[in-house]
Amino acid sequence: MKLFKSAAKPVAVARELLPTPFFDKLDAVSLVKNWHEWNGYLVADVVEAVGKEYFAIRNQSTLFDISPMCKYRVKGPDALRVMNRLVIRDVAKIGVGRVGYAMWCDEEGMVIDDGTVFRYGDDEFMLLCQEHMFTWLHDCAWGFDVSITDETHNFCGLALQGPTSFSVLKEAGLESVADMKPFDLREIEPGLWISRTGYTGDLGYELFTDSQYAHQLWDRLWGAGHKLWGLIPIGFDALEIARLEVGFLAPGLDFQPVHVVSRINRGRTPFELGFGRLVNFEKGHFNGRRALLKHRDEGSRYHLVRLDIEGKEPAKDAFIYSGRDKVVGHVTSAVWSPTAKRNIALAELEAPYGGKVKNGLWAEIYVYKEGAWQRRQKKAVVVETPFFTNARSRKTPPDLF
Repeated sequence: MKLFKSAAKPVAVARELLPTPFFDKLDAVSLVKNWHEWNGYLVADVVEAVGKEYFAIRNQSTLFDISPMCKYRVKGPDALRVMNRLVIRDVAKIGVGRVGYAMWCDEEGMVIDDGTVFRYGDDEFMLLCQEHMFTWLHDCAWGFDVSITDETHNFCGLALQGPTSFSVLKEAGLESVADMKPFDLREIEPGLWISRTGYTGDLGYELFTDSQYAHQLWDRLWGAGHKLWGLIPIGFDALEIARLEVGFLAPGLDFQPVHVVSRINRGRTPFELGFGRLVNFEKGHFNGRRALLKHRDEGSRYHLVRLDIEGKEPAKDAFIYSGRDKVVGHVTSAVWSPTAKRNIALAELEAPYGGKVKNGLWAEIYVYKEGAWQRRQKKAVVVETPFFTNARSRKTPPDLF
């Protein structure tokens, strides 16, 4: 019996998490080596200490590695038409050299993901998001004259955030960002793009360049800011506190991207997430338009709201009650805010709670102490505005601190 053997040699396929272009730099200064997976990459939860990293966001400046964000370039004569078919807002209103927040839906009007749209030119955009969208983008672009490129792996990014972030850029020779307004985008130097955007609600910028120049970018910022302006790297845990203080959403926590859920009733509409104002029905056809018209007329099934909860124990995963006896929702994200000195949370409530009915809400919190669980019910108040705001995040030119 003749055995057939392949002439090709076995190929070793890496199965471990990938290092980001900045991993070596982060690993060199990390004291706790606390890492986790983000889109197949190894990223830090904590670099040194959560408290130190959080207060650096609010008082100094910080670097956070955003390289694992999915980055898709859409370019060609029909690029604007494709982007407008994809997202719920009118992308034509995002000018060249500007960035806009966006959501996009399936044909049932359920949110697939949210992210930011960077407009490089009349016919060129970059979509930054959490979930993998390469196939979905091609589905949306079928029949249109565009090219779609996945630049996740060859285009790295750093978020430089905090009140001294402009001071760091100026020290690094990048002071030409001074006149950039919030959501501006500019190629400051050949191959180096900077946007005045971020996930902290504070003064901040995001810097993008080819991955081969990652170390040079890190060294340039680190040398300019570490000693003089208190620049330190941070991980996810500190960023989580900052983003909750301003009420930014996190996919997978505050809503479930509809493409990854197992049950069809787990999807949520933009109206139910508090972003109905973004839906533009006048721009023409876009994915989910017909369903969203129906959802708008029928009203929301849920409301995602900010809650101020009494006490100091974070209400992570807590049930929300009406009148202490009827479960009407649950907390999606929660944390104690060191700056606001409040126990804050985002929570999904069944309509009409959180909408027409906002009073009489309680959070059921379980606290583990000395080997026993203690059940506590705390008052929860719906808050309409962010827990943290400051003028420096919008001032142009920024102050030097």
